[in-house]
Amino acid sequence: MSRTAVGVAALRALESGRPDRLFDDPYAGAFFHAGRALFADRERQDGRLGEVFAEQVAVRTRYFDEFVDGAEQVVILAAGLDARAFRLSWADGARAFELDLPEVLEFKDSVLAEQGARARCARTVVPADLRENWPEALLNAGFDRNLPTVWLAEGLLVYLTRDEAERLLTEVTALSAPGSRISFEHRPDGDQDEVLRKARAVGGEVIALWRDGLGPEAPKWMTARGWQTETVTIADLAAQYGREPAGQTRGGFLAATRIGEPNH
Repeated sequence: MSRTAVGVAALRALESGRPDRLFDDPYAGAFFHAGRALFADRERQDGRLGEVFAEQVAVRTRYFDEFVDGAEQVVILAAGLDARAFRLSWADGARAFELDLPEVLEFKDSVLAEQGARARCARTVVPADLRENWPEALLNAGFDRNLPTVWLAEGLLVYLTRDEAERLLTEVTALSAPGSRISFEHRPDGDQDEVLRKARAVGGEVIALWRDGLGPEAPKWMTARGWQTETVTIADLAAQYGREPAGQTRGGFLAATRIGEPNH
């Protein structure tokens, strides 16, 4: 089971307990308690890392909640302990596909079953390694490539090398009908981003896994492949949600809409 996924669930549980919460995830606490043994020998370090990312995760979760609003077909890449299929309101007939490693999905479904959780949309889990032939697994699970799709790559690209990120997004592009949308984290300052520097100062196993994905060039890369892009900062979203922005990072999110064929 992924320590990163359990750690993010802990932060979502903390946010859900606030009177001014940006979202409510009633399953996050159960995920953390079921997986907390993973933190037995690292609680102090992981607690410090959680302090760095708490506000980021709160804003990020709310942002991606809004990004899928009204979608008819959603694909959640590296879904981890994402419970959106169970906690959000969905359009009639909406379908959500969750891709992740088999052991992650098995852990997740066991906890949800214990909680008596019921999906609010047509939910399909797709056990797959994103470094392998996941498009075939998605298509075999009933994904409709002719339908505009909302893709979530929340907290994912930072763990991929540039080559891996390019391959993944090329595969997403090939499966995306015009009008499809995707969003993922974007940090225009790259390694110099304030939040990333603070996290690296804390260190730890999670930080050692970072590979930075497409880096600051993501908007240019996506535009060249038939996507129309825009970006928004964590600070602007925090202000919009009534929160005091944490730190001076220019980092935030890239949102892209599929408009046509690649330019090359």
